[in-house]
Amino acid sequence: MSAPRQIIMVRHGQSAANVDQTLYNRIPDYRIPLTEQGVAEAKVAGEQIRRQLNGQKVCVYVSPYLRAYQTLEALNLGDLVERTLEEPRLREQDWANFQNPAEIADQKELRNAYGHFFYRFREGESGSDVYDRVTSFLETLYRHWSKPDYEPNTLLVTHGLTMRLFCMRWFHWSVEYFESLNNPGNAEVRALVAGATGYSLDKPFKQWTPAYPTKTVLDAPEHLW
Repeated sequence: MSAPRQIIMVRHGQSAANVDQTLYNRIPDYRIPLTEQGVAEAKVAGEQIRRQLNGQKVCVYVSPYLRAYQTLEALNLGDLVERTLEEPRLREQDWANFQNPAEIADQKELRNAYGHFFYRFREGESGSDVYDRVTSFLETLYRHWSKPDYEPNTLLVTHGLTMRLFCMRWFHWSVEYFESLNNPGNAEVRALVAGATGYSLDKPFKQWTPAYPTKTVLDAPEHLW
């Protein structure tokens, strides 16, 4: 297997719906664009990624959402990109079709009480559903990496939750640890870097509550009914 030197992940820049969530009610989620600020954020991320690539080629996998494609465009990686593959399994968590903001707000409260990993939105997915498709995507990556002429770097242009779940699957983090992590900010970059003992995450995700990667439900406080 010709595993890459690093697996770089970047979340899309600020989207129009990050500023005005009522857009979800009239624009399909996958067609919501970046704001001017989001484009600027992606350009800064591109500078960082070019430094990390250090002149080496990269194979890009991009979510089919408009804001992901616009982020990739703004990264401006030029001829460092050997090829770009659209990858639907890297899409955002499905919440609904056209979203009623008040209804989604109610469901978010339920999700906070139930748990982000297992709670399934009524017309969408749970975090565990996204985990399953990330697992399927990893199988595809392993097949690609088995080719002797695979590029020395991989780049995923995706979404915050998907980035966390990719790392959860890769490092075998527990559900309880995943629940303690915050999403990266818009256009934030993380990289899995190959070393003598395997891959390590170059920068941890911020935590909103203390937990460790092997913490399980057995270690969690008992639920009070």
